[in-house]
Amino acid sequence: MAEKNERPIKVVAENRKARFNYAIDDTVEAGIELTGTEVKSVRGGKSTIAESYADSRNGEIWLINANIPEYLQANRFNHEPKRPRKLLLHRKQINKLMAAVEREGMTLIPLKLYFNERGRAKLLLALAKGKKLHDKRETAKKRDWGREKGRLLRARG
Repeated sequence: MAEKNERPIKVVAENRKARFNYAIDDTVEAGIELTGTEVKSVRGGKSTIAESYADSRNGEIWLINANIPEYLQANRFNHEPKRPRKLLLHRKQINKLMAAVEREGMTLIPLKLYFNERGRAKLLLALAKGKKLHDKRETAKKRDWGREKGRLLRARG
């Protein structure tokens, strides 16, 4: 049988502060609707999703405030860097996410923007609840203790 020439997953942008600022409950992989110049710019690796979030409008989920810079070689056919972008999800997934946001006060946070094996742009979207200051301190304490414990065990034997 012929061997497929599969590409590995290429992570383009990651929201590293999300796991510190939010308690992640559930994750969903969503497609993202991009124009041609946006795809070229994302492949260049300069996009950021750190301060972005997802919101529901007219029964659809949109990515708000994600920065995909203009593609320099596109001249007049360029896109707006911070425009809202539609996320591609199944109707059941949209209903589930919208219900959690409305009923339980959760937030939709993007964790990763990447290209899958087929070369399609995907967004890992998390259903999350914001952490309070004391929760953030507790997380930092656990992380520090884990590091210290590892050091002690390595030094011991």
